[in-house]
Amino acid sequence: MKNLVTLFLVSAVLLMPACKKNNTSERFKLLTEPVWSSDSLIADGVEAGGPGQFLENFNGDAKFREDGTGYFGNYQGDWIFSPDETKLTITTDSLPLPITCNIKELTSASLKITTSVINPENMTDLVDIRMTFKAK
Repeated sequence: MKNLVTLFLVSAVLLMPACKKNNTSERFKLLTEPVWSSDSLIADGVEAGGPGQFLENFNGDAKFREDGTGYFGNYQGDWIFSPDETKLTITTDSLPLPITCNIKELTSASLKITTSVINPENMTDLVDIRMTFKAK
């Protein structure tokens, strides 16, 4: 009887990891499953995603991979959620500082983020940015 109890306990301990629920949140899945295509790239209320414009290098597709890497238009780098998954920080060697964005909308079809960054033409000013993406 003692051996049977020991066998049961060992089996239960070994099988516990297989029974764990997937800890991936719904917001994580919404962000990482699609490839996102830029819809509008706005800087200080004006479209800024065209050639030679402020957000030109964010134009195109974005992919947030599950391992925390990805591409964001012409940039490649890393991304991370804030603990409450309401903010997204993108880090790339191509930009001098990480960009932390507020997630305004995240659905299976739409991603809308906002942020403010230092204006490279006037370091005392901030540029308000709004980027929207559609799932491909």
